[in-house]
Amino acid sequence: MIVRMTGTVSEVHDDYTVIDHDGLGYEVLVCGYALGELNACLGREVTLHTLEYLEGSAAGGNMIPRLVGFLHAEDRAFFKKFITVKGMGVRKAIKALAEPIGGVAAAIEAGDARSLARLPGIGKRAAEQIIAELKGKVADFALGTVEIAEPVGTTEAWPAELRDALQVMIALGERRAEGQRWLERAVQLNPGSHTVEDWVRLAYRVRSSSEG
Repeated sequence: MIVRMTGTVSEVHDDYTVIDHDGLGYEVLVCGYALGELNACLGREVTLHTLEYLEGSAAGGNMIPRLVGFLHAEDRAFFKKFITVKGMGVRKAIKALAEPIGGVAAAIEAGDARSLARLPGIGKRAAEQIIAELKGKVADFALGTVEIAEPVGTTEAWPAELRDALQVMIALGERRAEGQRWLERAVQLNPGSHTVEDWVRLAYRVRSSSEG
């Protein structure tokens, strides 16, 4: 079983990354919350903590081995607990975890079904099932009173640099809705093209101004 791999991040897509290692490219499935951090690592060497599983139909004899990767060992540990929930397959879990693990775990421990229901593919019933099975078991992963943010509109029309900046901020632990608001304000105050790093810096400047 492959539990860890080190290589160069050569591609990042919506739900997977490609890691180059010893002349081979490995497709590794990743959760949405990690995309910003992986984009920031393009062309650089990283170590992923991995989980193997077989995807497909055993009856049809078409089982495909897959790897799921995490930048932090504790994220893999949480994921292994998350997929034990009834009805929570690996693909569904990957889609659902669009927010940092700490916030999801905090919502579970708080019994906050409303926040969990905002996760992609997770409705009210699934949120209640997650709480029923995991509350009291994921406290070590929770970050204080982090709340999963309300959606504040689409970012599909944003330039790639802005979308990547938002993903970087999410990877740094910011709530999606707040990061989006800060970036929208940064665009108003600083029109024109900027790098991903500049947008992140400008967004945090907006946050500092609002807190002051």
